[in-house]
Amino acid sequence: MTRAPTAAQRRVIDAADPDTGRLRGTEAQLAALVKRGLAFRHPRPPHAHFLTPAGHRIRESEPAVPEEAEATEARGVFAARIGGAEGAPASGPARLREVRGAWQGLLELRRMTNPDGAVDRPCGWERTHLVQAAALALEAAGHPPAGPDSEEGYRVRATPQPEAVAVHEVDGARLRACATTLEEAGWQVGEHTESRTGVRYLLASPRRM
Repeated sequence: MTRAPTAAQRRVIDAADPDTGRLRGTEAQLAALVKRGLAFRHPRPPHAHFLTPAGHRIRESEPAVPEEAEATEARGVFAARIGGAEGAPASGPARLREVRGAWQGLLELRRMTNPDGAVDRPCGWERTHLVQAAALALEAAGHPPAGPDSEEGYRVRATPQPEAVAVHEVDGARLRACATTLEEAGWQVGEHTESRTGVRYLLASPRRM
């Protein structure tokens, strides 16, 4: 799991442009943030550095006090709830703030890395982190993830198909609502039925155009 940023790195993150997430710092500082997944280097000149969704989450969070440093390090950076596999789903204002910051960071990442600057279509990072990206879209829209011992709530899982995830939800109405959310977030979604169990589920892929 990614370690929490150092105090110097946190200052660089906190000083990022509030609108674009552009960073300013030494080459060593910026390289370290890239290595930790908190920043990315834009492929086009002047090759500026910008916050990733995880970096935005750090900026939106409250600074960790010294007594909390060990817990913060263990907690690491933001991870969307994929449903079922984690512990009890986090809730409350702190989690809402984290999710909101991560989603805004992802939209900015789309704007900066999609060739046409589109924010209504998934970017390259999402295509290499399909489960996390789909789960973030669902959680940011207010859908509850399933707990480890609960049948209710969404579950996002990888599939053998390239660029496709499966989304399960026991409630049919909620399943359709999940489909609407993903479509609005730029995903192509189809509803399918498992031949053996008859269970309905979604198959979702990032839209390219």
